[in-house]
Amino acid sequence: MTSNADIARAMAENMAKAAVPLYGKKMRLPDRGAIIGIIKEFRRLLFPAYFGDPQLMALPAENYAALLLERIETALTAQVALALPEEQSFAAGALTHEILEQLPRIQETLMTDIEATFDGDPAAADKEEIIFAYPGLFAIFVYRIAHELYLRHIPMIPRMMTEYAHSRTGIDIHPGAQIGPWFFIDHGTGIVIGETTVIGSHVKLYQGVTLGALSPRAGHASLPGKRHPTVCDYVTIYSGASILGGETVIGEHSVVGGNAFLTGSVADNTRVVISAPETVFKNAH
Repeated sequence: MTSNADIARAMAENMAKAAVPLYGKKMRLPDRGAIIGIIKEFRRLLFPAYFGDPQLMALPAENYAALLLERIETALTAQVALALPEEQSFAAGALTHEILEQLPRIQETLMTDIEATFDGDPAAADKEEIIFAYPGLFAIFVYRIAHELYLRHIPMIPRMMTEYAHSRTGIDIHPGAQIGPWFFIDHGTGIVIGETTVIGSHVKLYQGVTLGALSPRAGHASLPGKRHPTVCDYVTIYSGASILGGETVIGEHSVVGGNAFLTGSVADNTRVVISAPETVFKNAH
């Protein structure tokens, strides 16, 4: 039987030769619980009638927003300071305020996403249901916040945010993706949107869609630049479709059918479908 001392010695050796830090001075890292709390605060600020504190909402809307902004700024600045290299942590306050300055625009864009969802989903009873219950809108909301941190080269936190949404919804949107307004995700489970994806306006995605990269042949650094597709305006992509590659462009007003597999571009106004598989019926007895 191996003794605990021998097990501990082997683990210490692993820690010493690991390619990433495993032991020593505790790393400066953002706190996951705090980041989730900040996401909830953003939601209370952007959609107060659904997620806000009823007591605080006795205040005028401007005062309510000012109070939430102050709380978010304090909490997010502290986490951004932990995410940045220690010698750059002084910039956390200015970066956080830049992000807050984008919130009116983000709120307006989210309202277009709600409209697109309501227009595209006949099962939606009303827009209130979409805000309160739809996983697609939740994933889009978190992405739109995280994207602003990504644009400012704040490490770790953008991915922590979108991975929280991923764990809640099954929708994986990289914070680096560029996504226009009027964006609709229907059902959503299994959707993957890669880092350098560009999505125009009025785009609709169904469950299981992958907007991904081709597998790198020479490892991590072999595909610099744009690795994921561009989806132009007014495109619909049905369930299970995979669209791969940085040079792949799906033209405006196109429709990509379910389970299609594309690694090349599609012209405007194109309908892409796969041949119907042969269905065989046999007697079960």
